[in-house]
This record gives sequence, structure tokens and C-alpha cells, in this order.
Amino acid sequence: MASKHSFETSWADQWDPQPLYIHPIAPDTGKPALKLSGKFEEKLDKVKVVASIGVDKVKTGAAVGLHWIKDKYKKATHK
Repeated sequence: MASKHSFETSWADQWDPQPLYIHPIAPDTGKPALKLSGKFEEKLDKVKVVASIGVDKVKTGAAVGLHWIKDKYKKATHK
């Protein structure tokens, strides 16, 4: 079994026709330059949309919860 930080290709990498990453060599530095494939960029855009929707839901839920707590406190103190 390969370790977590193994540089070997996994089963999915061997059978996927389009890798998520493309590692060309940058001409000016000679070091590998990271370019993302279109497949990865599409998935990243989807993740961003889902994350922003989740943040909006959390904000809305927190606001509703705080209003509920305020209402309960007001009712308890005005008896």
C-alpha cells in the first residue's frame, strides 16, 4: 500500500484520460509551473458556488437563531 505522500500514480490516475494537473517546466525559472486543466477549473468553480451557498445558509440560520434568542429573552424578562 502506498503512503499518503507517495509520488506514484494511483489507480484512478492511471485510468483517467485527462489528469487534473498539468506540470510543464516554466521557461524562465526552469522549475515546474503549475497549470490547471479545464476539468479541474470546472470542478473548482462548482466548489466555489456550493461554498458560497453554504455560507449564505449559515449566515441566514445564525441571524434567525439570534432573533429567536432575543424574542425568548424579551418574553422572559417582561413577565
